[in-house]
Amino acid sequence: MSPVRRCSRTACGRPAVATLTYVYADSTAVLGPLATYAEPHCYDLCAEHAERLTAPRGWEVVRLATGGGPMRRSSDDLEALANAVREAARPQDRGPRPVRRAEGDPAEVGRRGHLRVLRSPDS
Repeated sequence: MSPVRRCSRTACGRPAVATLTYVYADSTAVLGPLATYAEPHCYDLCAEHAERLTAPRGWEVVRLATGGGPMRRSSDDLEALANAVREAARPQDRGPRPVRRAEGDPAEVGRRGHLRVLRSPDS
């Protein structure tokens, strides 16, 4: 198994630089920086495929900054929209799971479904 994650597109062997997630309920595709972990229902894309990404008619594509530097908090409208999409995608019928310490990964603070809560690199 290669330590470098590859593009999810068929027959593309280039290294992945971005992660694509769909929010079907809102007809939205969110393209952001490469996720820390490969997760189910997310697609890793190389720079070329991330740049050329289009969505079906009626869908919206939300592109988050994929700069090489660390992510910083921003009041940018696009980031606020992406956070709203993530919040809307969370199941409403269950309360939040208690945060538990993950074994073997000092950066992981907890999990919610298939999402991971990570400690800020500044702390």
